[in-house]
Amino acid sequence: MTTLKNLNRRKFISQTATTAVGLTILPSYVMGRNGQTSPSDKINVALIGSGTQALKQLPGWLERDELQFVSVCDPNKESFDYPLWGKSQGEKKGAPGGREIGRKRIQEFYAEKTGSSSFKGISAYADFREQLEKEQDLDAIFIMTPDHLHGAIALAGMKKNLAVATHKPIANFMNETRLICDTAKETQVATQCFAFQDPAELYTLKAWIDSGIIGEVKELHRWTNRPMWPQGSPYLPKPAPIPEGFDWQLWLGPSTNRPYSPDYTHTVFRGWYEFGAGCLADMGYYGFWKDWRILNLGMPELAEASSSFTCEIRDFRSTWVKNNLSYPHAATLYWEVPVKNKNSTMDVFWYEGGIKPATPKSLIKKGKSMPEDGVMFIGENGIILTDYGYRNAVLLDVKNEEQLVSSIKIPEVELIDQTTEMIRAFKGGKASRGDFVHVQTVAEAICLGNLAIRMDDRLEWDNKNLRVTNLEAANEFVSRKYRKGWEL
Repeated sequence: MTTLKNLNRRKFISQTATTAVGLTILPSYVMGRNGQTSPSDKINVALIGSGTQALKQLPGWLERDELQFVSVCDPNKESFDYPLWGKSQGEKKGAPGGREIGRKRIQEFYAEKTGSSSFKGISAYADFREQLEKEQDLDAIFIMTPDHLHGAIALAGMKKNLAVATHKPIANFMNETRLICDTAKETQVATQCFAFQDPAELYTLKAWIDSGIIGEVKELHRWTNRPMWPQGSPYLPKPAPIPEGFDWQLWLGPSTNRPYSPDYTHTVFRGWYEFGAGCLADMGYYGFWKDWRILNLGMPELAEASSSFTCEIRDFRSTWVKNNLSYPHAATLYWEVPVKNKNSTMDVFWYEGGIKPATPKSLIKKGKSMPEDGVMFIGENGIILTDYGYRNAVLLDVKNEEQLVSSIKIPEVELIDQTTEMIRAFKGGKASRGDFVHVQTVAEAICLGNLAIRMDDRLEWDNKNLRVTNLEAANEFVSRKYRKGWEL
């Protein structure tokens, strides 16, 4: 018989989890004081990446008694130069970030929670590889780095049999996305992509669509006003001195070497093909993941993009400038997507940079305009229009809409926040609906879409072999060029 002494803490957490309901049932002698989670039942977490997004989400995670943060990693030691989204000009410094900022925030929280004058139990590293090697009691890693590092860190974590959670995207190149998702299947480690959303509105819209209130859905349109960061430049930024306390080589990770510039790092990485995944990954994971679930969609077989371009005057002539460095100022994208279990495809459209689809005439008659960010389902017999998160849904071109809506039964569903679902999975319960396996199709569709945006062309896709079949030049960007020693 296996005793508690014979179990390491990670196996103990898994084996004492009740899979059916995701609750851990423990005898009283292993419970913490006042009914709090026992130390033996906590999930020891390493936070990898301590920039603005990580620090924004950290307070909510710290409040969860089941999560115990024990280590922080970031190639930046500490600085106050992270761009502030949506703020007016004139600030003397930016937002804080770096491993020492993250460590300080965590230690201050635990000090207050335990009633101590101080708490010094959090380690800090510049290199995630050193962190994963030295921190022997980890159960999970939370990846909050720039996009280009997600794949390398997730793979390293899964190879160590750690639960892995990451912000979107899974990776910003197709080959890494496929590798990471397939590795999650092979290793069967618990995973989570933080872009998973399961709002009540999803079940309302699904009920409407399944009822046939707008007929068979033929087109899906989704749009965003992003980017909120600089992009569209056809030129590399000017080199700058590397700030003190910032390890530029570690920040580059798998990417080949280049001179440092603050125009690459912190919250502005997303606009560069090498380091980010653009507007489509930034907002597409949140939106299309829900759409794919409602409409039961598969992997696109074709993607066609139209991207904005830059012009300049050279030798007194105005001309186009080729840009293979950063995402365009604006773009539109079309996917031809198969509908699962049906011999049909759906036309899916994406608009970024403030571009919107044409306003339906029936909306104009109502004296209303299109939302700044939104989604539109166009069916044979009508239209469903909502804001980006499925709120404020309206029906267009549907007769007797009030009577029809009132007749549709909305299923009663227990809504579970994604952190709770993730924790249950990380403790050995059933897989989270927000794991890498569930998001793989959408993640790869987004990679294909970004490749079409980069090529500004129509791409026919061989999903089995990860190749574009009609434009050989596009295959150069299915995989990144790796720095020696960082190959995946």
